Amino acid sequence: MQAFESINRAYNNVFKPKQLSIGIVVPIENYAQSSVPAMKHHLKRVQLAEQLDFKALWMRDVPFHVPSFGDAGQTFDPFTYLGYLAGQTSEIALGVASIALPLHHPIHVAKSAATIDLLSNGRLLLGVASGDRAEEYPGMGIDYEKRGELFREAFNYIRAAQDDFPVLETSNYGDLNGHADILPKSVGAKIPMLLTGHSRQSLNWIAEHADGWMYYPRNLYMQEHNIKEWRDLIPEIQGFYKPFMQICRFRGKR
Repeated sequence: MQAFESINRAYNNVFKPKQLSIGIVVPIENYAQSSVPAMKHHLKRVQLAEQLDFKALWMRDVPFHVPSFGDAGQTFDPFTYLGYLAGQTSEIALGVASIALPLHHPIHVAKSAATIDLLSNGRLLLGVASGDRAEEYPGMGIDYEKRGELFREAFNYIRAAQDDFPVLETSNYGDLNGHADILPKSVGAKIPMLLTGHSRQSLNWIAEHADGWMYYPRNLYMQEHNIKEWRDLIPEIQGFYKPFMQICRFRGKR
């Protein structure tokens, strides 16, 4: 089996051929108690997860608390929180699952992601998505129906930001004309970007552009089909495989 691409320390440690790795989503709390987490003892729990050799921490991008959706995530801004956790851990990968790209200007995402990747010595995994909470879009004055287009442009913008003095034209986010640079740069040649669901893109587009695919729990037959379809679509000219991730939720008593 071909290896995965070598991108940064997090990507290289979490994704290895014929191996299963397990990460954990923060906050490490039971949402049955409250849709808004208390965030008590969260650092102690995160450090324990690292000691127990969980490969990655994952947190979500939840700009607004939408009660009908179920929970408020970890409540903290994901990049600020990742920066804090980067200084309190040393080995575990730091992941976002996922940044809703249409709800942020991509230069801010690119700069924040590269900063955390650099300060953590290559421990960032950037999950990206188009966002599925329609209630969040009016508060930012963004057209929910344009999220697929916005996602693609933001994705390409973040990719271009890793180049020196990048050049890129967009319809929604402005143009990069090569006369100004975006700093800092990531540890590797790029930020590892893993796409969640379909984000209103074709699977062909995902296989060509993303560094991995994060999908939702399905029955074993359907998931086997999804994984095979994913692997068959990855362009052979790239010379490496790309990982498939499944998000799982376990419910139990505290």
